[in-house]
Amino acid sequence: MNDSMRRAAAILLVILGAVALWWAGSGTPASASANDAMVATIAAQRALAEANDARLKPASRFEKGGWIYVHLEGDPGTMGYQHGYLLAPEIEDAFAAVSAGMMHSTERDWEFFRKAAHEMLWPKIDAEYQQELQGIVEGLRARTGSKLDVDDIVAFNAFEELPDYYVPWLNKQQKTAKAPNLKSPGNCSAFVATGSWTKDGLIVMAHNNWTSYRNGERWRIVFDIAPKNGYRILMDGFPGVIASDDDFGINSDGLMVTETTITQFEGWDPNGKAEFVRARKALQYAGSIDEYTKIMLDGNNGGYANDWLLGDRKTGEIAQLELGLKAHKLWRTKDGVLSGSNWARDPKVLKEDTPQFDPANKESSPNARRARWDELLKENKGKIDVALAEKMLGDHSDSAEKKEDANERTLCGHVDGSPRGVKEWGWDAYNPGGAVQERAGIGDDGQVIDQSSFNESVDDLSKRLSNRNMKPLHFVALDINCAPPSSHRIYKKHWVKALVEWVSSYCLKNISLLTSSIT
Repeated sequence: MNDSMRRAAAILLVILGAVALWWAGSGTPASASANDAMVATIAAQRALAEANDARLKPASRFEKGGWIYVHLEGDPGTMGYQHGYLLAPEIEDAFAAVSAGMMHSTERDWEFFRKAAHEMLWPKIDAEYQQELQGIVEGLRARTGSKLDVDDIVAFNAFEELPDYYVPWLNKQQKTAKAPNLKSPGNCSAFVATGSWTKDGLIVMAHNNWTSYRNGERWRIVFDIAPKNGYRILMDGFPGVIASDDDFGINSDGLMVTETTITQFEGWDPNGKAEFVRARKALQYAGSIDEYTKIMLDGNNGGYANDWLLGDRKTGEIAQLELGLKAHKLWRTKDGVLSGSNWARDPKVLKEDTPQFDPANKESSPNARRARWDELLKENKGKIDVALAEKMLGDHSDSAEKKEDANERTLCGHVDGSPRGVKEWGWDAYNPGGAVQERAGIGDDGQVIDQSSFNESVDDLSKRLSNRNMKPLHFVALDINCAPPSSHRIYKKHWVKALVEWVSSYCLKNISLLTSSIT
């Protein structure tokens, strides 16, 4: 069979498999039953393991509203073991999906990423995070007999920086022939407000995560981390990854953190420290905006370059750290609002780190959303609270065309509905990606986010989360059910691409064998 026939057969198999799975998975009772069975199995396995392994006794897991809540506690190795054990099925699934995506987009095999992790990233990872990463491997192996090792897990943790930052830089350095046209991602819409801009003068922070639907449906972990050293952390995250990565969290000293990526960023420092390590360390150890900035700048490698939105509930101050590689800028205020939608605004960052980005193009996704943020936030000055923040995150107004039209230019992104795609990110027309979930939180010394949020058992946290007004951070999951993309997310005439994306992620153990043929 020649290459053309193999490619055709592989694509046909993907499409036929998608259709079959669509019909097979359409019954929700069966899906609920399967989920119940999985939960029961996990509980039984955990109870048996706990009887023999003291490391698991402080840890917990429960599911609520589409999110998986995990409590990790102890020294780094112990927390890693708990993470790997409690989330083993999700880690195996996410690793398969993410690693296939990394190889496909970069046209590099997995050994390339393992080597980068081992030789470039690992030596610069702090000892405590090396121990935690190794613990994840041990927990995985104890639960599933996984063959993954620490190089696999480190490369996996760097899935936001190796393929879209390191590889383009390396291709340029090596003058790689016929290199794929890789772009740094442009994910998320977010803001942070304080003082006269909010309803009660407290900090309000809000963020929705833009990503591929393949990754987005897996981005549904809420981590409650109680480390031996540093502050306790509550953050959303990805199974198997030690940082939030789409970045929405708070620590027990009241530092609130989120971000949006910088569109068309270019650059990488192979001698720097991985972004996922710096981001985790900053949330764990920073008690102020200045401390957070210092940790993020220390060893900056240019990976996953972001505009970081910060809030310190102790002081009511908010800040924006625009962190390029060659340049950076920090803005801060105790009475104002700062927003992000994947655009850089500092002239030096624009010139030195994002030379291809056009801040004057009103029709691009980042700039159209920037204009919409300006409108919404000014209109609602003095009214902003968590409920209003959630409403704004779901906004479908296209500021370029002055009409309601869910697409790549709306704060709640639907690139799958856009005939334009987002060329700045390398997303073509009807790309199966967009906003997959949203989170909003409020900082308050005595009501919503306070020290008591971190001094309770996971069972108590679960009960408290059932009361909307007492959620320390409000997590809203969108389109993360184990089903094909719904008709309101994928325009029907473009269903084939979406189905291929979906079935590739859910049947990856089989489909990944066909990747080279499809490519």
